[in-house]
Amino acid sequence: MSHTLGIRQAQKQKTRQALLDAGLALLEGQSLSSLGLREVTRAVGVAPTAFYRHFRSTADLGVALVEEALGSLHPMIRTTVSTTGDPEERVARAIDLIARHVDGYPAHVRFIARERHGGVQPVREAIRDQLARFAQEVKAELAKDPVSRGWSEDDLLMLAHLYVDQMLSTASLFLEALEGPEEERADRTRHVTQLATRQMRLIGLGRQHWLD
Repeated sequence: MSHTLGIRQAQKQKTRQALLDAGLALLEGQSLSSLGLREVTRAVGVAPTAFYRHFRSTADLGVALVEEALGSLHPMIRTTVSTTGDPEERVARAIDLIARHVDGYPAHVRFIARERHGGVQPVREAIRDQLARFAQEVKAELAKDPVSRGWSEDDLLMLAHLYVDQMLSTASLFLEALEGPEEERADRTRHVTQLATRQMRLIGLGRQHWLD
């Protein structure tokens, strides 16, 4: 009996993941607000009624995609502001991590960039909540750095939000660099790396002199 239940559970999970993958693929060319559940189920090859065994609506599907896209990034986000190494090493490490993530998961990055300010409120709120968690985790890492001695909790959180916003902006720029002509990709990526490095340095300089 337990073996049968296990097989059913595995099949259910497989179908759920197939719906997520199909939704993400369809969202490459449209916003979530225009996505129909019949499009998703047609792509998977299941009846529309099967959709409701896994998600209440396409908005619910979108919230699950937010968790898939951002939920696993918490360790990486903390690593980008780790106190290990000198400031230049930290900046280079952060930008390299972002670039590699965009290269590996462009559809997830595109989905978050589009839906962060999109028309589906539960998805906007899910993204906002994940980013707020990122900011709290970055704040905790920043607090460990001697440079943060004397900073108020509010100012540390403000700085953390600056870093999180910068990471998202950099990810979007790397995504744009990947989408143009192949022969120009290396130059565009190099330009994004140089720009992001200067922006991160600027934040770092402001941080060093904030208490002045």
